[in-house]
Amino acid sequence: MKSFVYGLIALGVMGLAFWAYQQNYATQAALKETQVVREDIAHLRNRLTVLKAEWAYLNRPERLRDLAHLNFDRLGLFPLAPEQFGEVDQIAYPVEEPELDGVIEVRGIEVEVGG
Repeated sequence: MKSFVYGLIALGVMGLAFWAYQQNYATQAALKETQVVREDIAHLRNRLTVLKAEWAYLNRPERLRDLAHLNFDRLGLFPLAPEQFGEVDQIAYPVEEPELDGVIEVRGIEVEVGG
């Protein structure tokens, strides 16, 4: 009976060793994948930094002004003038719709509205 128990214990230890071996390789694979993802993120952050710098370089006001002057006729641009700006009181705001209480006619049918 003791040898049977020892055999089961030995099989259990071998099973646990196999499981630990598998987990070790799965962990190593996950760590390698994590490292690859981190490297990709670092590469993309560097690329984003370069793109932001290029965007800032291309959107310099003096460069845009020069481009506007070069393409003035082709683009049909007009110089800014104070008359092009309006006052706040010149804005036409939408009129509020009145409350619908009572009866209205929809396609010839009277409908009671309101509460």
